[in-house]
Amino acid sequence: MSLLGLDVGTTGCKAIVFNREGGILGQGYREYPLLHPRPGWNELDSNQVWEGVKAAIREAVAQAGSADPVRALAASTQGEAATPIDSQGRALANTIVTFDARTVPQSEWWASTMGKKALFAITGQPLHPMYTINKIMWWRQNRPDLYERTWKFLCYGDLVGWRLGAEPVMDWSMACRTMAFDLNRKQWSSDILGLAGVEERLLPQAAPSGTVVGKVSAAMAAELGLPEGAAIVTGGHDQPCGALGAGIIEPGVAMDATGTVECITPVFDHPVLSDRMLESNLPCYIHVAPDRYVALAFNFTGGSLLRWYRDTLGKQERDEAEVTGLDVYEIMIGLAAGGPSPVYVLPHFTSTGTPWMDTEAKGAMLGLTLATTKGEIIKGLLDGITYEMRLNLDCLDQAGVHINRLRAIGGGAKSPTWLQLKANIFNRPVHTLSVSEAACLGAALLAGVGVGEYANLDEGIAQTVQVTGCYEPDPAETARYEEAFQVYREIYPTVKELVHRM
Repeated sequence: MSLLGLDVGTTGCKAIVFNREGGILGQGYREYPLLHPRPGWNELDSNQVWEGVKAAIREAVAQAGSADPVRALAASTQGEAATPIDSQGRALANTIVTFDARTVPQSEWWASTMGKKALFAITGQPLHPMYTINKIMWWRQNRPDLYERTWKFLCYGDLVGWRLGAEPVMDWSMACRTMAFDLNRKQWSSDILGLAGVEERLLPQAAPSGTVVGKVSAAMAAELGLPEGAAIVTGGHDQPCGALGAGIIEPGVAMDATGTVECITPVFDHPVLSDRMLESNLPCYIHVAPDRYVALAFNFTGGSLLRWYRDTLGKQERDEAEVTGLDVYEIMIGLAAGGPSPVYVLPHFTSTGTPWMDTEAKGAMLGLTLATTKGEIIKGLLDGITYEMRLNLDCLDQAGVHINRLRAIGGGAKSPTWLQLKANIFNRPVHTLSVSEAACLGAALLAGVGVGEYANLDEGIAQTVQVTGCYEPDPAETARYEEAFQVYREIYPTVKELVHRM
């Protein structure tokens, strides 16, 4: 029997059917628009997302064929994004996604009412406007009519499971991302919900990842081409699911995912709630693997910086890609100059991620001259993204989370140039894997364990995850990048106040 892993992201959904050995039998993908009804507001229409999810599942299942029917499915999903649902199953408003800016007042209220340290001690989440509880509070305060008609506030994992036929159940990793879940007691926090004025009945039940919560309904099975009665299993937040799909369940190894967001996800065996973690805005929350925890070190801009270059400055590269059939990013990276670029790029084009979490930050380019080449600019973009993640690795190390090696997934894992750059700047080995769609594979592994296809995650990983290559740091290049990194780390503190005034 095969397993279906979903990855429901901010701009698109993937569905992949895997066999027991991790081989891809079929896959589907659909995009949906990010909506901006007001400045600073970022939303999704959950109905459009659901139609995209269904279309992706249908495509994947059709490609896989009927020889190896899907036994179970689970979803890896974007964090924090919440949708209010009424008792008839209708969405009462669009989903407010992670980086929507309207909830700053709610975050400021928490800072003055409970304080960052107390919140972190309970939830493992450094205070920020993005968390789900702030979005629910915003609806309660600004749309009381909507709030009163809401049956449940659902994130995308529990929303998709419910629409497929299960009761709405949120896995623990996603529950942690609401900033309303007690990390140590593994239950909704009555203290936080009480202060927020939110009744627990408005939230779904919480359960560990890999829990069977229902079966695909007959109607959904017929519509999507799934076997009637296929099990619905709790998945998890996308980054921990990606780490699981990369085979990371032990300390010392971290996932490095390069997509729209660049994210490093290490794993450890006990909660790390040190002052240094809080000072660096590094969250600590429950992994999708049992008795494990993760942190997230991330840059919101990440790989989307290359998309910005492609769409804004890269017409020549786009034209070349259209003529030659080559990947436009491969062409761009091929133009990148060798060695540390004299152009320093601060990759804060969509505010910052960790450690700064500065919603007012902006990107910057420094070191431009009339002799600056296109290749130096492209290399500066790659260097800047990677320096920012090196900064985060240093913060993790200082907080007591030590990383010896990384496993690369996502679009950036397809570029040997970028992988070697990461190894040199991080001064750590970077491994590649046989399956780049690790979030879908992680969800599929959880589905497999849930229905007993694997005895445990160790067996599932052994069956499906293979390291295919390793990029070792070059000592001479590492020394050159270390010198440039010492310059880079001074840029944000130097320009911060000026950018805020701008």
